[in-house]
Amino acid sequence: MQIPHFPEANHPLVRSLFHHSDQELVNLFQRHPDSGKYFTAIFCRYSPIVYTLIQHSARSPVQADYLFALTWRHIYYELGGMNPKSSQSGTENLSLQNWLINQTAYCINEMELPPTEAIHYSLKDTSPPLWCYVEQALDQMPPILRLMVVMAQTFHWSETRIAAYLQAEGEAIAPNEVAIFLQEGYRMLEDKLPADVRSIYLGENLALPPAK
Repeated sequence: MQIPHFPEANHPLVRSLFHHSDQELVNLFQRHPDSGKYFTAIFCRYSPIVYTLIQHSARSPVQADYLFALTWRHIYYELGGMNPKSSQSGTENLSLQNWLINQTAYCINEMELPPTEAIHYSLKDTSPPLWCYVEQALDQMPPILRLMVVMAQTFHWSETRIAAYLQAEGEAIAPNEVAIFLQEGYRMLEDKLPADVRSIYLGENLALPPAK
């Protein structure tokens, strides 16, 4: 399995951060939770190492890609409290690289992967940083809109099938109303994504302030 290439590494917002040290990127990520470029820069810097470790443990390329994404999602949530300068697990001055290797090993050993046919994730369609921020945005949406968007985008259900499911659950929603709700859901989802994430992954040209 080849290590995948991620086009976001060439985005100006990400390239502008390449001169920062690991510690600086972690600090910026923790200090600016509403920005996605710092986590994306860390991802681009260390994705080859993480993927190399994972590809030797997965049974199929699909499972490898999915575990890779799950690992970076785990890293995303753990990184907020990570401090490379502090003592962790009895190791002084644990580097970000070693910390990431430890987190990857944890995911390889602890996460149970579904069979290949049950995985709906595509690494080519959704890079792990975008997945993390989309998931975060979904968590901020009303449950009914979130459910519709997931049904439509993850499981590719038609508006008729979504309406039938919701009606079975006691929601009196017609297929044409599902279409309206979906458009509202997509708009809300995009609005809740960080501005720099929309620029990096959705191609928006945004004039963003420099990092402080």
